[in-house]
Amino acid sequence: MIRRTVLAAALLGLALPTLAQEVPAPPSPPAAPEPVTVKVVMTTELGPITIALETERAPVTAGYILKHVDEKRLDGAAFYRAYKITPDGSIGLVQAGIQDGRKLLPPVAHEPTTATGLTHDEGAVSLARAAPGTAQAQFFFILGSLKALDANPAGPGDNLGFAVFGRVTDGMDVVRKILNVPISATKGEGVMKGQMIEAPVKIISVNRLIPLPPNPAAKPAAKKPLPKRR
Repeated sequence: MIRRTVLAAALLGLALPTLAQEVPAPPSPPAAPEPVTVKVVMTTELGPITIALETERAPVTAGYILKHVDEKRLDGAAFYRAYKITPDGSIGLVQAGIQDGRKLLPPVAHEPTTATGLTHDEGAVSLARAAPGTAQAQFFFILGSLKALDANPAGPGDNLGFAVFGRVTDGMDVVRKILNVPISATKGEGVMKGQMIEAPVKIISVNRLIPLPPNPAAKPAAKKPLPKRR
């Protein structure tokens, strides 16, 4: 009996490594889905810029800008500011927006980075503002890292930062071209003096990369009758 027990134990000991090898590894957890974005193409005089609007993470601000896009309000706007924070331009921003007040929608509620989880790093697009809740369709593109523009609840005074609502996915070379255009020596007031572009860079059009499907409820345009042949 003792010999059988020892033999069984020995066989069991030899079998354990084989059994361990045959146990399949647990499946890897599924990757988190990418946040939903809507891509738009901003065609400028210096080339196209593709922007992913953060419609999931920053729905208020991205939706506000997308409404301007869909209603063609940004067509004909311009880049008017180029600010090199470092002399070589590795850190800076360029600013654009609608100059014609008749094309602006009412101001949008402020959506801080503490709510969206977004940040002011390379390629981020953010909404310019004065007091929170006064922002309209004036926005700037980040070159380098400017996380000091993020919301900072521990900071003094107005610590809500600026609202990031998108990111450049293609065309940062165009953004850098805009940063390096000639600057006016006289335009601008206060801290903005020396940052205003001499000849603003025109935004020709802004369109969704994938157009909206046609509205089935929309009535087709009435066809004009062909002129009678004589």
